[in-house]
Amino acid sequence: MMEIIRKTGRLGDFTFGQKRDPCISFFRKVMSMFIPDGSRPVDNANIGVTISVNPPGIKDITGNSAKAKKGGHASGVQTLWAKTDACFFREIDPETLEPIGYAEQESLHPELVGKLSAAHAKSDPITGDVYNYNLEVGRRTTYRIFRVSAATGKTDIIATITDAPGAYIHSSLITENYYILCVWAGHYAWGGAKLLWDKNLLDAIGDFDPTKKAFWYVVDRKHGKGVVAKYECDPFFCFHAVNAWEEPSPTDPNQTDIVADLSVYPNLDTLKRFYYNNIKSTSPGALNYIDDKRATCRINLRRWRLPSIAAGIPGQSREAVAEHVAESSKSCDLPVVNPRFLTQPTRYIYGTTDTGKSTFFDGLVKYDMQTGEALHWLYQGQNPGEPIFIADPQGTGEDDGVLLSVVLDGFKEKSYLLVLDAKTMKEVARASMECVVGFGFHGTYFPESSGGRPGVDI
Repeated sequence: MMEIIRKTGRLGDFTFGQKRDPCISFFRKVMSMFIPDGSRPVDNANIGVTISVNPPGIKDITGNSAKAKKGGHASGVQTLWAKTDACFFREIDPETLEPIGYAEQESLHPELVGKLSAAHAKSDPITGDVYNYNLEVGRRTTYRIFRVSAATGKTDIIATITDAPGAYIHSSLITENYYILCVWAGHYAWGGAKLLWDKNLLDAIGDFDPTKKAFWYVVDRKHGKGVVAKYECDPFFCFHAVNAWEEPSPTDPNQTDIVADLSVYPNLDTLKRFYYNNIKSTSPGALNYIDDKRATCRINLRRWRLPSIAAGIPGQSREAVAEHVAESSKSCDLPVVNPRFLTQPTRYIYGTTDTGKSTFFDGLVKYDMQTGEALHWLYQGQNPGEPIFIADPQGTGEDDGVLLSVVLDGFKEKSYLLVLDAKTMKEVARASMECVVGFGFHGTYFPESSGGRPGVDI
């Protein structure tokens, strides 16, 4: 892939946001996207948003992964896979980080034929079973919700949804008994056909329509009942769902509600904010996002309640109730919680914050959903990446642990690994590097004591 970029200045495959030459024919793009080319090397596959450690069921289809599995690894990382918002997986050697294998969701189950999915799969924190959706766009848009068993590696389709528009959905939610797919704004134009024309997700997304509702689909994930409830609310856009759980309904203790936290944007303006010309501080485009469009790109942590899951009429939508909206100055994206509290009620959310003093994320925040208060880590010229929560092995509280974040020091033009106390947001330690570490999106933490069990996909 690097050689292709050096020679042509472009990626030759489907991308998230790369601009394309409009003179290339529509027919050629249809051919290249949907007709397999046996000669095209899978090395060019554009995969690298999230990481999964020892995920169940995924099998390399190139025959190159034996090297990684031979003898295993002392760390407990037997296989390491990179994912993106598509049906592809890339296997990476845990020691050298070189690409060594490739797989597609269709290898998990023959009906997973759609090309789109969520970079963030969700895994049951107890069983390790992994859940995600596969999206097939076309004349009939179809979401197939599937589960991969950690015990057997077998994949089952647990629900099929055909009454929702195809949309860019980067993440979803699970509770103890349910999988929740929220189809928010970010619908693909022309029924998905614009994907063929632009060959990138970003330009294929239609304009924001404030009249189109967001839809929530609640899928039973334990008893084979499929979609058991559907809700709607005013439109919004989201990259990252945070956490969800079940609790007795305050209006009827015999009913069960779902409570869900998400990091949301008011429209789609944020999607184009991170083009290079808009984040380079000396670019005229960056000034637009600091001034004119700043308000429309601000994020809010928001909590919804999906009331009385079992009380609805199949096929009919009910109202999802917004219960809490955090101020933008206290909100965050790239949100995380203590992984021990996944699918349980959570009070504290951590993430990267945008104060408006930079063209990029410029701080870390801990937000208290109960009191509305926030603690920040903010220093001029310091741009942190996604925080990763490491729970204290002896801790019992939700904020017992530390946060890890790779930070770019804009003055020294070097990076360092920052360690914060998750309770106080005070610095505990840092490890400096004599280089710049490129910004990625997401990382993961895998303790050696895990014994090779699958890592938690979030």
